[in-house]
Amino acid sequence: MTTVEGVVPAGRSGAGAVRARRPLAARLVARTGGGAVRVFLVLVALFWLMPSVGLLLSSLRGPRRIAESGWWQVFSEPAQITWDNYGRLLSNEKVMGSLLTTAAITVPATVLVVVIGSLAGYAFAWMDFPGRDGWFLAVVGLLVVPVQVALIPVAKLFGAVGLFETTAGVVLFHTAFGLPFAVFLLRNFFAEIPRELLEAARLDGAGELRLFTRVVLPLGGPAIASLAIFQFLWVWNDMLIALIFADSGHPPVTVALQQEVRQFGNNIDVLAPGAFLSMVVPLIVFFAFQRQFVSGVMAGAVK
Repeated sequence: MTTVEGVVPAGRSGAGAVRARRPLAARLVARTGGGAVRVFLVLVALFWLMPSVGLLLSSLRGPRRIAESGWWQVFSEPAQITWDNYGRLLSNEKVMGSLLTTAAITVPATVLVVVIGSLAGYAFAWMDFPGRDGWFLAVVGLLVVPVQVALIPVAKLFGAVGLFETTAGVVLFHTAFGLPFAVFLLRNFFAEIPRELLEAARLDGAGELRLFTRVVLPLGGPAIASLAIFQFLWVWNDMLIALIFADSGHPPVTVALQQEVRQFGNNIDVLAPGAFLSMVVPLIVFFAFQRQFVSGVMAGAVK
């Protein structure tokens, strides 16, 4: 009896040969049962979400309760839950304004990286121009440049052109350092698109722009979504660049919360809900686009 792989050893059936070739992890899952694996995954998810849940429950407790006991006491005394902390947060103009500043930095920095990275990735993958491979190697080389190396030179440059302590300066910094990874990721993804598909579109009269917008972008949707999630999370949670280049009068939320800790060390009734709001936005973005994120990761793994 034969299989796709070849001749089955004597005394072993085809089904037994297939089971023998299955990975060890798959065999362990089959033997332990799907229920045990699901329970394990649920426990891992709960453990991963525990800091977020703890921060949420802390933001719903009064300052005295927070100082006296841990957040898990909410389960034994649910009556201590209150929305007063969020009322104080909404009346704190500095923290609320910092959320708007963070959005004003994150959204343009993400859109610019996705748009420019998509165009550059398509050019490096499917357009012929002098020095294409050399320029791509230069872009890949920029991936190893640490952000800390560029802080002082970029600060001097921004100071000379009037971009220091401005929102535009922070957006440009994040865009510049996000583009090498974006170009590298999208170029490799676009290069896996079948050449026959692009040639068929060209025979139908499609130019480069039409080919990019009608063929490449729809096929590269999962990779672009993954890139957008990575860039959004990186920019939203950044503190180092915002601390140096952002306007000190209108800082992003990470810097604003740090300043609240420095000025009012016991102002936990504002810090807890502010920290939770700054964290919940990236979580919402991730869970809203998790399907596209997983599709992009799996597509890259298969190819």
